[in-house]
Amino acid sequence: MITNPGTFLLLVLAGIGAGLTGATAGLASLVSYPALLAAGLPPVTANVTNTVAMLGTTAGAAAGARPELAGQRRNLVPLCLITTVGGACGGLVLLLTPSDAFTAIVPWLIGGASIVLIAGPRLRRLAEGAEHHGLSPATAVAAFFIGVYGGYFGAAAGVLMLALLVSVWSQPLARTNAAKNLVTGSANLLAAIVFACTGKVVWAAALAVCLGSLAGSWLGSNLVRRLPATPLRIGIGIAGLGLAVVLAFS
Repeated sequence: MITNPGTFLLLVLAGIGAGLTGATAGLASLVSYPALLAAGLPPVTANVTNTVAMLGTTAGAAAGARPELAGQRRNLVPLCLITTVGGACGGLVLLLTPSDAFTAIVPWLIGGASIVLIAGPRLRRLAEGAEHHGLSPATAVAAFFIGVYGGYFGAAAGVLMLALLVSVWSQPLARTNAAKNLVTGSANLLAAIVFACTGKVVWAAALAVCLGSLAGSWLGSNLVRRLPATPLRIGIGIAGLGLAVVLAFS
């Protein structure tokens, strides 16, 4: 379906935009998924191709946020394992079941997560010190289901994860955002492998978006380091609410 260099270049540019918004706001698929649809891919094909392509966002974000990721291994390793399993389950759900029932609740999930993100500091006081006592069962369960959602559909999975982590971790937003990028990327990993084995991935499109997202996410991770935390958190929350409204009406 990707038959000319112009379309390939446009998808690379969309990938840059997706990587930039994904690393800063967790909204990568808001850019890349419509671009794949515009390139002529059917919805399910665009979804599985997008999941594979978003591995570039994870790699670029991790490379750009190495200072912020330092010292977070104790919490990140179990979270990544949990979301990896969740993402694989979500990928299987996408391939084996009709999507209508699940996607009906997607706007509510994104809208709720956006509100949680905006109110994050107040909610965090209820879970003060959670990061000093390891991964709580409630956080693990929530992370698993976000992983399922990430493997199934993915749009704004980063907003969901950032809302969860902001509400339970007392640390600078740039560090939490870096952790979010890695954890949500892990949810894509096994889902991407599952999709790659189905024959539904359009590899030229996946490559184009992946190359762009690699560069865009590296840039985004460096940008987050320089942005003030509170306006960024509120801006991400407002963008998530906007996406929830768009998805609800579409």
